[in-house]
Amino acid sequence: MKILPLALLALLTMPLAQAGDAVKGKEKSTVCAACHGADGNSASPDFPKLAGQHEDYIVRALTDYKAGKRKNPIMMGMAAPLSKEDVADLAAYFSAQKGLVIVKR
Repeated sequence: MKILPLALLALLTMPLAQAGDAVKGKEKSTVCAACHGADGNSASPDFPKLAGQHEDYIVRALTDYKAGKRKNPIMMGMAAPLSKEDVADLAAYFSAQKGLVIVKR
């Protein structure tokens, strides 16, 4: 059972995910508004609604676009210059907006 203490130590020393700042995210989101709406509630079915999405989902999506794991030429170009802080801030902002209704079963 020596593995359990080592696993716990590894978890405790891992860097924590960077918490985003929704206020900064709002400032940074102006470029997103053209497609996704000012608050992330896109009026067009061609562009996903970001408002109310889970914060970790938005982080993963933007990170994957930046890394080329998700393929969309427009989003890959938009995500390319984003820093980890930018991604965290945008995710914090959009996840805090009223939008998607999540039904719990």
